Amino acid sequence: MNYKGIIIEESLQNTDLLDDINIISTKVEEVTPSHKTPWLKKWTLHTVEISESLASKIAEKLSNSIELEHEWYADFKNEKYHFIIFKGKVFKVNRHNIKEYDAVKDYGVSLGIPEHQLTFSSEVIV
Repeated sequence: MNYKGIIIEESLQNTDLLDDINIISTKVEEVTPSHKTPWLKKWTLHTVEISESLASKIAEKLSNSIELEHEWYADFKNEKYHFIIFKGKVFKVNRHNIKEYDAVKDYGVSLGIPEHQLTFSSEVIV
């Protein structure tokens, strides 16, 4: 079962990784003060689909590609698992065990990511 998610292009120090990912759609969105990313005026949101066989490999590549200056995360999920990727750290959460998200949220907050950006939906992007 394939994974779907959104990758923010501006979060990557090396965008070559995007060449290895099936991009379903791309949307450029204006950044608002609530995003807490004042260094950006806009960002590029790529909706992606990743095959189950490549998910772990892509998660590791993403972890190594996230830019160093700011704290970001990327994520993609299918009906069973949710990969949440930070610089140097990958979480693979069983979506049927909601408690597994606690460690992810704690880690993200410890990096300075606003808590409201660490709310994970149980819905799969279509």
